[in-house]
Amino acid sequence: MTIDLVSEIQRLKKERNAVILAHNYQTGDIQDVADYVGDSLGLAYHAKETQADVIVFCGVHFMAETAKIVNPSKIVVLPDKDAGCSLEQSCPGPALEKFLYDHAEKNYYVIAYINCSAHVKALCDVICTSGNAVKIVNKAPADRPILFVPDENLGAWVMEQTGRKMDLWKGNCYVHVEFTRDSIRRIKDEYPDALVVAHPECTQAVRLLADEVCSTEKMVTFCQNAPVKDIIVVTESGMLHRLRRECPDKNLIAGPTERCACADCRYMKMNTLQKLYDCLKNLTPQVELPEDIRLRAEAPLLLMLEQSK
Repeated sequence: MTIDLVSEIQRLKKERNAVILAHNYQTGDIQDVADYVGDSLGLAYHAKETQADVIVFCGVHFMAETAKIVNPSKIVVLPDKDAGCSLEQSCPGPALEKFLYDHAEKNYYVIAYINCSAHVKALCDVICTSGNAVKIVNKAPADRPILFVPDENLGAWVMEQTGRKMDLWKGNCYVHVEFTRDSIRRIKDEYPDALVVAHPECTQAVRLLADEVCSTEKMVTFCQNAPVKDIIVVTESGMLHRLRRECPDKNLIAGPTERCACADCRYMKMNTLQKLYDCLKNLTPQVELPEDIRLRAEAPLLLMLEQSK
């Protein structure tokens, strides 16, 4: 018998006293059943403030870990346990731990982009997201060198915005580095009056072509307020679903890569409506963390939330 997944998800959500959080890069059908759709900063706030007993995190693994860090007594489930992140993978906890040990004389102030494991969060001084990175870096102590992990492109953009010198870990988002100057120029030639909005995880060559560089959440207000109809959106394809819903009067064009007309994150797209139903029904797979790691990771995460107000 075929079941109505949306109706069953709504029923189970009520039965479990669950909240469904979804990142802007999730598929449209998942976004449409979520209680909140947003970027990493918004999701972190909602995870911290929720009164639900169960948090269903439709995103990638580090996001679900973040929810568990601030909600140790709640059940946190992820539709697909293998939904990872190339940025997280680029900075393994043991590698960062060794680097900091080998360079202990530097006394680094470590700022970790939220796209990292709980182990990495536990090693840093403060967390940031693309939406608050400039603010967080501006609040960093002036008497310590900064190590920014793991995204070198976001880190380079933050240096441009703040004038703060930072040492950058050599990591990147495999999706955002697929956008190139030539691929954006070709679509710009087709839509010469279009504005370009790009995520700071893109390379500098792409950021220089953009009219606005910002987090996915800020893309919403940029597109709503843009004085033109055509807007080229240079980030993961899932963002187009939310933008088209909230900016129905705009012609939103997916930024193309050299390989294809839009950019899909294979990890974000591992979550499906069926897997969302299954994890609500079975309350698996659950995210668990060693308590010592969770406690050490919680402090820089809470500091980020405080400094972002």
